[in-house]
Amino acid sequence: MGFNQRLLAIIEAPAFGRFITGVIIFNAVLLGMETSPTLMAQAGPLIVFLDSVCLGIFVVEIGIKLIATGRRFFSSGWNIFDFLIVGIALIPGGGGLSVLRALRILRVLRVISVAPRLRRVVEGFISAVPGMASVFLLMAILFYIGAVISTKLFSQSFPDWFGDLGLSAYTLFQIMTLESWSMGIVRPVMEVYPYAWLFFVPFIMVTTFAVVNLLVGLIVNSMQDAHHAEDEVKTDAYRDEVIARLEIIERHLIEQSNIKK
Repeated sequence: MGFNQRLLAIIEAPAFGRFITGVIIFNAVLLGMETSPTLMAQAGPLIVFLDSVCLGIFVVEIGIKLIATGRRFFSSGWNIFDFLIVGIALIPGGGGLSVLRALRILRVLRVISVAPRLRRVVEGFISAVPGMASVFLLMAILFYIGAVISTKLFSQSFPDWFGDLGLSAYTLFQIMTLESWSMGIVRPVMEVYPYAWLFFVPFIMVTTFAVVNLLVGLIVNSMQDAHHAEDEVKTDAYRDEVIARLEIIERHLIEQSNIKK
C-alpha cells in the first residue's frame, strides 16, 4: 500500500471521523465561550490557545486530504466546502477584516460534511432547489396579486401596513407566517372593513397551508431520493467487492487444480 493510500485509509476510518466531529463540537463550545466577558477575563488566553489548536487540527486534516487525494480533492463539493471554511478562519482578523473573526463560528458547519445523515439532509435540500424555484415563482405571483389587491382596498385606512406595494407585500408575508396575523392585523382591519376576512382567510389557506406544505413535500421527497441513491451506491460497492472476492477464490481454486494435475 502506497503512502497516499495509507493516508486515505486514515482519513476514511470511522475513528478519524469521530475524532474530527468531537473537535468541531469542542471548538464550537470554545467559540461560544469567547462571547462571555467573564470567561474571557478568567481564562481568555487558554480559550484562545485551545481555539488555535482546533484550527491547527483542521488545517492538518485538510492537508492530509490534499496529499492523499491530489487533484481529486477538489472534485468533491464537501471537500471544497471544508477548504473554504478553514481558509476563512486563517484570514487575519485585524483592521478592516475584523468582521471575519465572527465568521469563525462557520467551522461548526463542518459537522455537516463529516456526518453522513446531515449531508443527506443538505443534499436533499439542494436537489429540491429546481422544484422549489417553480413554487417560489408561484408564491411571488400570489404575493404580487395579493399586494395589489390589499393596497387598493386598505391603503387609505391603514397606510402603515398597506400604503404601497412593498408595505403590503411585507404585511402579507407576516400574515403568511401567522405571526400576530389575527389580533395584530386582520381584526383591526375588519373593524373598518367587516368583510376583509374574505380576502385574508383564502390568502392564508393558499399560501400557508397549500404552497408552504408543497415546499416541505418537495424537500422530503428529495431527501428520500438522496437516501435511495446513497443506498444504491453502497449496494453497488458491496456487489463489486463480493464479485472481486469470488474472482480471487475462483483463481485460487484453478491454481490448486492445476497444481494437483
